[in-house]
Amino acid sequence: MTGNIGIVSATFAVYIAVMLALGYVAYKRTTNLSDYILGGRTIGPGTAALSAGASDMSGWLLLGLPGYALAAGYEATWIAGGLLAGTYLNWLIVARRLRVYSHAVNDSLTLPAYFEFRFEDKSRALRVISAIFILLFFLFYTSSGLVAAGKLFESTFGLDYQTAVVVGTVIIVSYTFFGGFLAVSWTDVIQGLLMAAALVIVPIIALNSIGGWGNAQAAMEASNPELLTFFNDVEGNPLGFVAIISLVGWGLGYFGQPHILARFKAIGDDAALPTARRIAVLWTSICLVAALMVGWVGIGYLGEGGIADAETVFLVLIQAMMHPIVAGILLAAVLAAIMSTADSQLLVSSSALAEDFYKALFRRDATQSELVWVGRFAVVGIAILALVFAFNPESTVLSLVSYAWAGFGAAFGPAVILSLFWKRMNRNGALAGIIVGGVTVVVYKQIDTIGLYEIIPGFILATIAIVVATLLSPPPSATIEATFDEVANSY
Repeated sequence: MTGNIGIVSATFAVYIAVMLALGYVAYKRTTNLSDYILGGRTIGPGTAALSAGASDMSGWLLLGLPGYALAAGYEATWIAGGLLAGTYLNWLIVARRLRVYSHAVNDSLTLPAYFEFRFEDKSRALRVISAIFILLFFLFYTSSGLVAAGKLFESTFGLDYQTAVVVGTVIIVSYTFFGGFLAVSWTDVIQGLLMAAALVIVPIIALNSIGGWGNAQAAMEASNPELLTFFNDVEGNPLGFVAIISLVGWGLGYFGQPHILARFKAIGDDAALPTARRIAVLWTSICLVAALMVGWVGIGYLGEGGIADAETVFLVLIQAMMHPIVAGILLAAVLAAIMSTADSQLLVSSSALAEDFYKALFRRDATQSELVWVGRFAVVGIAILALVFAFNPESTVLSLVSYAWAGFGAAFGPAVILSLFWKRMNRNGALAGIIVGGVTVVVYKQIDTIGLYEIIPGFILATIAIVVATLLSPPPSATIEATFDEVANSY
């Protein structure tokens, strides 16, 4: 066993060395804040698509979703369907307009900056409040990645959970600190391809081991017949409208995720976005189906008794079936999934601190070099705070992700969509929508009694708040309307 761990460790070391090398190359190419935050808006469609997908799916794709599929059976299909629809619609209706519009309004680098310049908010309230919500929800989101890292290193190397979380944090922070967006995007391409390959390989080998899909279904039925139903939960109760809409409602979150929206803004040519969309949807489809299969096939492979922590099913299958060298590569894919999202979240959070707090409120004449270093040290500070949340070994990846996902989706989703398509929308509407959406998620999470995912009421109330506040206040200036028309006419 010791020898096997040594081989896996060596594979991990090679993988991490490659990531750090890419971070160093990106560091040499990072000269200003635009480079650090958006890679100078130069990335291609393939990089944008894989980077968006990898930063979106995170460790929950290889841990949380397979674990949910193992525990809930076919019920997990509803989440996957909602996410695939959300991915497609986000690339279709948001990506190109946001890329063009963010460039047209003062070359806005961050989402808070886009809102401020889109609505000519002289008070800076839009920018600061948006940044506050980004920092709040990214603490939970980044923590989910660190929890996943802890489970990975604990399961693979037998490390103490807290030690494992610290090790994962140090690795992720290292290349994000120096390389910024270019390092994150380049590593995301490798990580995205590695994630997809691992997700496809593991269930295929497991299916071969148990004699095919028919035996996997038989094992699921023997374990619990309700695992094979789409409209009942594992106890045999009908899912009902609330449960189904809560699962499918995950797709609403895409429209407000700052780390995904950043990929739209960073692409070099907006005409390349249709190509990027096709790549993104194909990658997402493959990964979601394969992740579900990992959980379902895991029921048949593991047999009676299963495993104590369902979210480790992917790790357990790899370690049980694979040669140590192959296991090391596939387990590196798990690390890739974790790193690809956590680094993006740290980068967006640091951007909010550097661009939307430090520069906007305290040092408006700060140099580009100064802002880059503020962003870098912000990465470290935010990672330390997220580490505190992640120290609880009882935390689950899916629960942390679901809360942060809902927060971003409700706070920013309606504001982003309406800002791109409704000329009449104004600053008061945007501010009302962001506050109502974000606060609703926080409050509803505490008082929910019917099991409705908090993104649903948050998204609905935020949309209503935007429309009402906009119509009750004066229309935007002629300059804002002219810019809107110019962007709309560019298609």
